[in-house]
Amino acid sequence: MPESTAFDLTPAELYARYKKHLCKAPGLNLSLDISRIPFEPVFLKRMEPAMQKAYEKMAELESGAIANPDEDRMVGHYWLRAPGLAPEHDLIKAIHDTIDDVKAFAAAVHAKEIVPPQAPRYTEVLSIGIGGSALGPQFISDALGGQRARDKMKMHFIDNTDPDGIRRVLEALGAKMKSTLVLVISKSGGTPEPRNGMLEAAEAFKARGLDLAKQAVAITGDGSKLHQVAQAQGWVKTFPMWDWVGGRTSVAATVGLVPMALQGLDITAFLNGAAKMDEVTRKTQTNKNPAALLALMWYHATGGKGKADMVVLPYKDRLLLFSRYLQQLVMESLGKSHDLDGNVVEQGIAVYGNKGSTDQHAYVQQLRDGINNFFATFIVAQQDTLKPGKDPVINVEPDQGAPVTAGDYLHGFYQGTRSALWDNRRGSITLTVEKIDARTIGALIALYERAVGLYATLINVNAYHQPGVEAGKKAAATVLDLQAKLVAALTTEPQTIDQLAEAAGVPESAESLHMIADHLAANKRITKKGNAYAKA
Repeated sequence: MPESTAFDLTPAELYARYKKHLCKAPGLNLSLDISRIPFEPVFLKRMEPAMQKAYEKMAELESGAIANPDEDRMVGHYWLRAPGLAPEHDLIKAIHDTIDDVKAFAAAVHAKEIVPPQAPRYTEVLSIGIGGSALGPQFISDALGGQRARDKMKMHFIDNTDPDGIRRVLEALGAKMKSTLVLVISKSGGTPEPRNGMLEAAEAFKARGLDLAKQAVAITGDGSKLHQVAQAQGWVKTFPMWDWVGGRTSVAATVGLVPMALQGLDITAFLNGAAKMDEVTRKTQTNKNPAALLALMWYHATGGKGKADMVVLPYKDRLLLFSRYLQQLVMESLGKSHDLDGNVVEQGIAVYGNKGSTDQHAYVQQLRDGINNFFATFIVAQQDTLKPGKDPVINVEPDQGAPVTAGDYLHGFYQGTRSALWDNRRGSITLTVEKIDARTIGALIALYERAVGLYATLINVNAYHQPGVEAGKKAAATVLDLQAKLVAALTTEPQTIDQLAEAAGVPESAESLHMIADHLAANKRITKKGNAYAKA
């Protein structure tokens, strides 16, 4: 049928379309429904040659092909849950040994074999990172942890260089700092955000008579600045970060496994779920490969050019942070100015989302009736609670014949929103899982990692580098250099920005100097009188 008539199917025809295209992942209790994306019957057939090429490229990647020629790096995050696939014996051994080391370290902390200097045991974990070193661990901690999961240690996160945000976290720890194990996560050891968080934390520990070094663990690259600091100061432990694992795909490495293990989550089940999904999504029979179908639906919905946004709507509170995690995975991987042939393409897919049914009362109104520039992804968990059959069934509609629970309402809202969007000619995808556990979370992450890789091949971009991120870091360094020049040019006599720019030798940067000066003045580090600035 032409795409324009897909929305006009009868209920019986739509159900037949649902059954025809429903893709189940064997052994994972996960299914993908693409029937509400209005692709025409010939679309899958037309895209099959490109899809087969994508499978070939993915196989080359997993076998150790160089994915980043400018950095001469392999991309091996798939090996983290299937070490035997790594192309070198030393890599296989390193992965196995590191996973064993993570488990042994966490067990020793839980057993009080490793203890802080001024407390009988560690009770808290403070994880300091940024980007992929924060989003993955935060998502998994929130999805799998909490009082109902009986965490062995409580997680806290510093994931920015905002002094107020950092101090809110540290003040919340308060006296518990003496029983806090600090993870500092940075591959290079020079990334400003985790470095600044570490320095702020060190001062807070010092103010309480504590030495952060005696309670700190480094997760970093071998020989990095952070690795050198940890060695020199005698930190509790150091775990490796490998250069063949990118930040946004590092959650199955020490970046994710160390905090998971310390929190008491099942890292073996997590890795097994990811490995099983990898097996399923290596299939070259497209209609049985959920990652391939996801990539194809993204291609159809966006015209292969990012013309539509991806709205992620998980109908489960434990998946609240999944959209934030996917923002980095999808947008950093696919948001590229040039394709692999050097052509200007300005690719990408914008990702946003919150959770259902919260979104029923937020932006779903626009999704249904406003600008049609998106496709929705519903994520549904069948089990309402962690302990179905054991948790009480609370009837929220006692006047009805059969019990109706809060979970029944949640499921009803999902189906209602899905239908309301389709009825107004808006497409959606639905991912359904049986329950939220470590195995499922591992599978979901692996599914999207594979889908991103396949889609990148379809649009001919490199999913594994991030020149835009590096450009932003360099620009920030330039601003700090300007700040130093501004401060050096200040005198006790007030000067205008134009005068300061001339004195600093950077008249072309007057606008940036103006913003820097206002920032410093607001923080009482310099004085401002009218439109002039002077030393404090």
